[in-house]
Formats: sequence, C-alpha cells, structure tokens
Amino acid sequence: MPWKTENYHTHTFRCQHASGDVEDYCQAALEQGLTLLGISDHSALPDHRWSQVRMTMAQLPGYCAAIDAAREKFPQLTVLKGMECEYDPAYAGFYREELRERRGFDYLIGAVHYLPWQGDWAELYKGNWNAAQLHAYTDYMLATMSSGLFDFIAHPDAFGVAYLDWDAETQACSRTLLQAAHALDIPLEINAYGLRKPELESPQGRRRKYPLLPFWALAAEYDIAVVVNADAHRPQD
Repeated sequence: MPWKTENYHTHTFRCQHASGDVEDYCQAALEQGLTLLGISDHSALPDHRWSQVRMTMAQLPGYCAAIDAAREKFPQLTVLKGMECEYDPAYAGFYREELRERRGFDYLIGAVHYLPWQGDWAELYKGNWNAAQLHAYTDYMLATMSSGLFDFIAHPDAFGVAYLDWDAETQACSRTLLQAAHALDIPLEINAYGLRKPELESPQGRRRKYPLLPFWALAAEYDIAVVVNADAHRPQD
C-alpha cells in the first residue's frame, strides 16, 4: 500500500507535557504536506485519575471547540477529533457515551501507560520490570485490545522501556500481542516519539526505547495493519 500523508497521534498543551494548540499543529501539518491530521490528546477522565499527564474534565469542551475551529480555519486539511485513552472497564461508558456519542469523536486510541500490579497501578516509564510484570503488561494490553473501544493501539512495543532484555519472555509476549492484533483485526502503531527520546542501555547494547525493532521484525510475519504516527508533542514534531 502507498504511504499516506496522515498523522493520527497529536497532543496539545492540555496534557501538561506538550506545547502548542490545535491551530499550531494544523499549520505545521500543512507546511509538511499532510492532508489529514488527527488530534488525540490524553483523555480527560471522569475520576481525574493520573491527572498530572492529561487534561481536566473542565478543559474537554475547549479541546473540542479548538478542533471544531481548526476545521473551519483549515478547510484544505482534514482534521479529526480523537483521544489517546487508558483502558479501564470503568471508563467504557464514558468513552462510548460521552466521547463517541455526545461529543462526536472520530476515533479513540488505546494505550497502556499504567497497568494493574499487586493492588496498585504500575507506571510504564518508571519500571525495571521482571518477567511477571512483563506478562501483566501483556495481559492488560490484551484486555485493552479486546475491549472493542479503540480504533488502534498506540506503541504496543513500549514494554521495552521497562523490560530491557530481548529474550524468550519478550518474544512470547510479542507473539501473543501480534496474534491478538490479527485475530481482532485491530491496527498497531509504529510510534515515532521514541526516535526523539534518548536511547537506553540494554543487554543487547544501546537502542531506542521504541520502536523496538525485534518486535516489528516479528510483526512482519503476521497479517496485521500498521499505522505510523509522529506522536507529536510539539508542532515541529
């Protein structure tokens, strides 16, 4: 298939770890020759969980209004309204009824930045995981993929941030996720944000946090759809 001049993974200042608003990203997208830009900030959550890395519920109307205004200002660019969402069964109604139905979101991205672990939530980017934690990630990613809530899965290989080795455990977990993507017909994302982050030391030497190249080498063995996104946190991304 030909490459498309599209990006579906874009953040705004509202997530507290990005800069720029929707209009800034639209202008940058046009300058780079994109024809479609999906805005997909980290979703507000009704219980304000993980509030340090996402917009508040009070900011949600302004986010939607900014996307609607950009659609009017940039008619030559298709601008889609999306969110990057953490899975929890408790949020299913919010994602379906509030975002999809009431506010007319075009798509939702499933992502795992946090996962249940020993009665609490483990954070992906603060981990130095053992095999049990890697398998817990895999199980939670499977639940995310199987929920039917999401249009594609962001950085499924980001377990490489917390589990540094590429070994029999990571191969088994990767194949489990890839088989599920095929069975569920849900696309997986190659996420370019990892190309802009510092490298890390692994038992196999220095590498990117993600994309995790051995994961994608395995992915080539499966009949799955893949979307390549910038995961932009600044307009110049």
